[in-house]
Amino acid sequence: MDWFARRGFDCWCVDMEGYGRSTKDRDNNAPIAQGADDCLAAATYIQRLRGKRPLCVYGISSGALRAALFAQRHPELVGRLALDAMVWTGEGSPTLAERKKKLPEFKAKNRRPIDKAFIHSIFDRDHPGTAEEKVIDAFADAVTALDTSVPTGTYVDMCANLPVCDPERIPVPTLIMRGEYDGIASFADLLKFFELLPNPDKQFAVMPGIAHASFHQKNYAICYHILESFFSQPALVYRGGN
Repeated sequence: MDWFARRGFDCWCVDMEGYGRSTKDRDNNAPIAQGADDCLAAATYIQRLRGKRPLCVYGISSGALRAALFAQRHPELVGRLALDAMVWTGEGSPTLAERKKKLPEFKAKNRRPIDKAFIHSIFDRDHPGTAEEKVIDAFADAVTALDTSVPTGTYVDMCANLPVCDPERIPVPTLIMRGEYDGIASFADLLKFFELLPNPDKQFAVMPGIAHASFHQKNYAICYHILESFFSQPALVYRGGN
């Protein structure tokens, strides 16, 4: 966020309900749809402080699904949308195939335990070595300082309820960011999603040397460059056609 702030962006980071510094006292498993509601609450708050202009929205992994559904429901609030490490139908995903084996367990409770070993598994499952160990350790320390468990809703949705958003109903300029080694979504799955996006202002970026957690990788600078370029793209002044 400091990197983007130094380039003139007014940066905000949102904790979804049930995560981080957000509230965790309601009886729910915080599904994707509820996260999209959280995005609306955050956008409304930001616009009240900064003025009513569309936002540049970035989401990664389950956050990408929340961001996509938010843009689908409230396109007037989104100027540009970036979806990183997301999944659409789940077809061809080795990570989700493994995760589905525990679906009954996820459905049976609202939260699942996490620890530092779990955080490390996120970086090891696709292509070990794409992130520095000291970065993974620092990230694991920061996460577990706030949470020893997280909601099960996103896992249930990604294992049993995909797709949770409709690309044909997302009219805003959209960037799809896909790491070379990411096991959450196949290229075929994301390309079908990309093809159905109606706005011609759209991009599909493959990030070499990147696994799932893009901003924590050794090649994070590539992710920053792609995202900053899309968010700072000049406005369209003329569109040809018959």
